[in-house]
This record gives sequence, structure tokens and C-alpha cells, in this order.
Amino acid sequence: MNAAIRPGRDTDAAGFIDLVRACWGEYPSIVFDLDGEVPELRALAAYYAARGGALWAADDAAGRLVGMIAVRPAEAGEPGGSWEICRLYTDRAHRGGGLGARLLATAEAHAAAAGASRLVLWSDTRFERAHRFYEKHSYLREGGLRPLNDLSNSLEYGYAKTWRGVAVLDAAAAASAAIRLGCLLEECVAGGAAVAFLPPLGRAAAQAFWRRAATAVAQGRRMLLAAWEQGLLAGTVSLDLDMAPDQAHRAELQSLLVDPGFRRRGLGRALLALAEQEAAAAGRSLLVLQARAGDASAALFRSAGWTEAGRIPGGTRAADGTPADTLVFYRTLRI
Repeated sequence: MNAAIRPGRDTDAAGFIDLVRACWGEYPSIVFDLDGEVPELRALAAYYAARGGALWAADDAAGRLVGMIAVRPAEAGEPGGSWEICRLYTDRAHRGGGLGARLLATAEAHAAAAGASRLVLWSDTRFERAHRFYEKHSYLREGGLRPLNDLSNSLEYGYAKTWRGVAVLDAAAAASAAIRLGCLLEECVAGGAAVAFLPPLGRAAAQAFWRRAATAVAQGRRMLLAAWEQGLLAGTVSLDLDMAPDQAHRAELQSLLVDPGFRRRGLGRALLALAEQEAAAAGRSLLVLQARAGDASAALFRSAGWTEAGRIPGGTRAADGTPADTLVFYRTLRI
């Protein structure tokens, strides 16, 4: 069922209408009112072309339209360089086979080639499966709910991601990052990264770790930072702010992770720089961290200006379970 993706046409109107009607029909509370609320489906290619965007359709082997997606420059109110992903729908029989991911990659590549620095989308609060899909592809919750004031009484979540850069995540974004960060943590641990876990680390345990981190972010006890590269959430680092009263001037840097396929591109260094900036803004004048001796991250910390304070023999264990020394680093900040 490897459907072929091609540019969408106005003559695809019947197929688009049937696909959207079928997808909405999976939710009894959603009303499909073609001429009253979505008349643009009758000439969708022209609709997006007039807005500087593009439209694609996917056909199965029999020529039946089984998928669609569109992208366009975002409307007023979004930061410059933002493009919006729109109308991603796939036939139920073609889900789970990668068609949605291929459609999304097609639209994202078009936006990136047009100079997009940020991608946004909106998703009905009832579309829980779609939320997991978007979060898997590095989109994170942003802002509040958007009411559509339609016959279905629709409310939508906003999602966004940068194409390249680093950012601090709020509680909503941190919670929606658990799926992607769980994959990142699992992969880094499998590769021997010294981040408090030993392989094998299951996906459920990895996601649970990040859900706990999101709770700490909501409680003000932690900061969670993320880095994107080519639209992928490819790195993260945490700042533990939950210090004892006599140590309220410091924070602990934890869980610096970079996707193995995106290392040596400056993501780790950019995350460190932003962590130091945010810690200083939060009134913390001292940062501390621990690293496993021999781990590549230790060289990064030294080159980034951190001071090695000492070594704890056998303070941790390597991926194979053998004892390894722990290195203690610190960095003084100006506030």
C-alpha cells in the first residue's frame, strides 16, 4: 500500500471531500458542512496557490485518493518565517505504513526550500492519534486553545517547531516533547551515553522520565531546553533548580543529549550556552554537573569553559556494567 504522492489539483475535489468527510466521520461529534464551513475543498489547489502555498495528494495503486496535505505561509500574528502545515489526512486503511510521515516530509521540505524558519499547525483536541503523530515528528504544544465557533464546537491545540535553533520549553511543550525525547534518550543510552541509565532502556520508561521532567517544569523546579536541526528535535539539556536553601545560588546541569546523527554540528555547545544564559537570568551564579570519565561530553565541557573540580573513582558504571570514574565540573556565572 505504498501510495504515490503528487501535486494536488482542483479536479481532485471529489477525492478531497470524500477523504475529509470520512476522517471527520470517525468522530460522531464533528459535523461535516461542506458549503457552510469548508467550501474551499471544491477548488483546494487554487485556494492554497492564492495564499502562496502548495497542495499534495496521495493515490493508491488503483488511483484512489488516500492522502492529502497542504502548506502555506502562516497568517498574521505568527513570527516571521513561519509556515503552516494544513489538512493532513490519510485514509484509515493507509495509516501506520508511513504515508503520513511522507506527506509531512514533502510539505516541510517545500516550506524549508521557501525559507521557512518555523513550522506551525493546529489540530482538533479530539484528534488524539494525530497529536501523538505530530509530537513524534518534533512538533510541540504551543499557546492556548483556539475556538473555531463552528457547528462542531471545535477547539484546537497549537503546535510548533523551529527548523533550526535552541529554545526553552514551557510546561505544555515539555509534556508534548515526551514522545520525541523518549526516542532520543533510548537511542543515546543504547549508544553508551552517560545519562544515569543503562541499556536496555525501554520506550515506556524513557517517556515516563520525560513526563516527570515536564511535571518538574510546571512546578518551577526544572528548566528543559531543546535543540532542533532540519526540523528534528535533535538535542536537549535540563537544569535542576530544586536546590537546598543554602545552595539556592546554584543549579545542576543534567541530561545533555544530542541525536547521534546530528553530532558535531554545534548543538551541544548551543544548548550549553543557552542553559548558562537561562540559569543566570534565574539568579543562579554557579552551575555544576557530573560526567563519566572518557565520555565525549567531558571534552565538550572543558572546551566550553567548564572547570574540572575532581574525580570520584567508580562513581558510575559504563554501558557494560563495569565501574567508571565520575568527573565533577563547575562553571561560575555573572548575574
